[in-house]
Amino acid sequence: MKKTVYLSLGSNLGDRAGNLREAVSRLGELGEIKAVSAVYETEPVEVEGGQPWFLNCALCMETQLMPRQFLVRMLAIEKQMGRRRYAAKAPRTIDMDILLFGRAAIDTPELTIPHPGLEHRRFVLQPLADIAPGLRLPVSKRTVTEILDALPPDSGVVRRTVENLIS
Repeated sequence: MKKTVYLSLGSNLGDRAGNLREAVSRLGELGEIKAVSAVYETEPVEVEGGQPWFLNCALCMETQLMPRQFLVRMLAIEKQMGRRRYAAKAPRTIDMDILLFGRAAIDTPELTIPHPGLEHRRFVLQPLADIAPGLRLPVSKRTVTEILDALPPDSGVVRRTVENLIS
């Protein structure tokens, strides 16, 4: 049975757009990519000291995998792409977060779905609104657009023109 999955992708090291493009391509091995948002350049949040800005996007895909299987394979892609987890919030070639996975509600040390920061992060909600503005989130029962509109203004999220991330 296919499940609809929403992901957030980010990169702030190396060829950021190329990293996003490669991640989208590799995620295609886990299911069928249905939609990819525009790319946004975003200021790093919850970090001290200078860090390069991120390029972020969101994507929607369908998969036959179960959430934990998907997570293991997604983390393997991150590692293959050079992601090293040496410190929390450290710069990274690629960062992929599962936002929603079908109707799953999971809360384990390894995986939390829906993603706990989803409703508070403009850098996640803005791209998600490109591909699923009317998607109703399970915690607040509000749509992505309603939540985004209720956030305080933030100039740290800027839409960028990047060639299509789907081949």
